[in-house]
Amino acid sequence: MTEAFVLGSLRTPRGKAHAGGGLAGVSPLSLVEKLLGGLVHRLGLDPEAVDDVVLGSATQVGAQGGNLARTAVLTAGWPQRVPGQSVNRFCASGIDAVATASALVKSGQADLVVAGGVDSVSAVPMFADQGPLWTDPAVVEAIGSVHMGIAADIAATELGLTRAELDAYGLRSQARAAAAWADGFYDSTVLPVRGPDGTIVLAHDEHVRAVTADQMAALPAAFAELGAGGQDALALRHLPGLAEIQHLHTRGTSPSLADGAGLVIVGTAEAAARAGLTPLARVVGAASAGSDPVRMLAAGQIAIERALSRAGLTPADLDVVEFAEAFSALCLKIQRELGFGEGRFNVNGGTIAMGHAFGATGAILIGQAVEQLNRSGGRYGVAAVSGAAGLGSALLLENLTATSKG
Repeated sequence: MTEAFVLGSLRTPRGKAHAGGGLAGVSPLSLVEKLLGGLVHRLGLDPEAVDDVVLGSATQVGAQGGNLARTAVLTAGWPQRVPGQSVNRFCASGIDAVATASALVKSGQADLVVAGGVDSVSAVPMFADQGPLWTDPAVVEAIGSVHMGIAADIAATELGLTRAELDAYGLRSQARAAAAWADGFYDSTVLPVRGPDGTIVLAHDEHVRAVTADQMAALPAAFAELGAGGQDALALRHLPGLAEIQHLHTRGTSPSLADGAGLVIVGTAEAAARAGLTPLARVVGAASAGSDPVRMLAAGQIAIERALSRAGLTPADLDVVEFAEAFSALCLKIQRELGFGEGRFNVNGGTIAMGHAFGATGAILIGQAVEQLNRSGGRYGVAAVSGAAGLGSALLLENLTATSKG
């Protein structure tokens, strides 16, 4: 089978997902258009060499409907012969888009594919698609379709985590993100977003901020009111062994909602040579998983374990772990259960600090994993995301210039 390689990546900064956010006035289509242009002008990609564009988005309605991948190809002025497809595995959509691109390359159906994701939560709010998973009372009851924050508090309760432990993780995410930005870690992969007049609208992840332990401790529980309004009762009907849910997560230990997009170039070594691009990492494999929809946020971890097993690897083989910070509890859980130490787990911050742009997050994490592998000299890395309804996906990568195990 043909090998697939990551040949480059580019993303936008992530803006705060509200009316005053830095990217709130930039449509999701425009975000993708800007990145397609960035691949051409910054990375030197010739659109004529591209066989397909695969784009993930968690809420494909309104400004994100109508197969945004194909629309962006046409509005960005790329060749009409380049097709486009959109995929949706909720928050894991960006991972699946890149995994799909890799599968197309490995199977010989394509030589070079651009893949990634976009979500503008300002333009298309969470649950805007009004799907039965959120709005049909019979469906909600039958599968226990609880809010993600409730699922996170369930995980914290069942793991016996304390508020202090969750807060400490949130503080670590902020500190590491700030340090990575100050160190220039993101400079080569982030494309500042410019307005129509050419001025920069946003150049950095807008959520990153200085937070003290006292400020973190003063934050109220984010999901207690939601739980009291019926979500706790719904969850407990599906979890008869659980007596109550401790509401411990706050805004400081939850992923910050964001607007943003990310793209990854995937191709064969031959296609890379023709395009004048350098393979940065080999795509070892990928996996998706499903889990209990009430304990929905465990599936990303399961996907990592599945991908490692298929590749004949173990958690100990991983030098870089980029795991979407779907709440502090899930990060502490995977660190505890798979033995991911501080030196290889989200070392440059995560979505708690920098923002979660749903379908874009997976592609962003893949770019971060490749960058960190090349900086650290580690051999294997993984990017993984857990999403709604008990879904999760992971992508395994191998550094082509590894100098040590890490």
